[in-house]
Amino acid sequence: MNIATAINEIISESPFLEEALADEIINVSSLARKLKPQVEKRLHKKIQQGAIVMAINRRPTQPSVRITREIREFMNNLGDVIVRSDLRDFTFENKEGLSTCNRQLMDEIAGEKEIFCTISQGVFETTLVVSNLLSERIEAIYHEQRLIAHMDRLSSITLRLPESNTEISGIYYFILKNLAWAGINVCEVISTSNEVTIVVGEKDVHKAFSLLMGMKHSPSA
Repeated sequence: MNIATAINEIISESPFLEEALADEIINVSSLARKLKPQVEKRLHKKIQQGAIVMAINRRPTQPSVRITREIREFMNNLGDVIVRSDLRDFTFENKEGLSTCNRQLMDEIAGEKEIFCTISQGVFETTLVVSNLLSERIEAIYHEQRLIAHMDRLSSITLRLPESNTEISGIYYFILKNLAWAGINVCEVISTSNEVTIVVGEKDVHKAFSLLMGMKHSPSA
């Protein structure tokens, strides 16, 4: 392994660092000083900081960065952005009877258009993100199920995606990366073919909404 290979491996392990370099918003000399111990550990020898700087500067732009313009153009074509508040979520262990409870809940709220309710079934557990108004009904319907986790004071932001979203790599990464950089904790992500809902704490919803709207209307890079 040489210096260039070590640098490439280290930077590739950090998408945030990758993009910061591509956007030229990071001091290469400072980065080289920070990466020096890692490079020396991988190469098992002392390395001059200048050699690391040179390796970083010579590193070619990676594919994940080159698609940024395409992603930004996609974001400009986002559809409606819908915000809902006063939500909570319940996560239950997948076991016998849970699917029956899910069906009962959906049957009961079928005609209630103002109610927000999503059910995401994983391999071992199922999460419901619902309007707070449903709390008592859920406790009654699921009283025999094992509750694993529960959160309240949540809000959701739903983005309508253009149909081309499945043809462009990195859409979800781009959205979640920007939320992470802003220090916004994403509690849940719920998606369908042309729709993605991001669930955050109520304290973060205004900041998250402003950020997403800014991404939607920002000029292409």
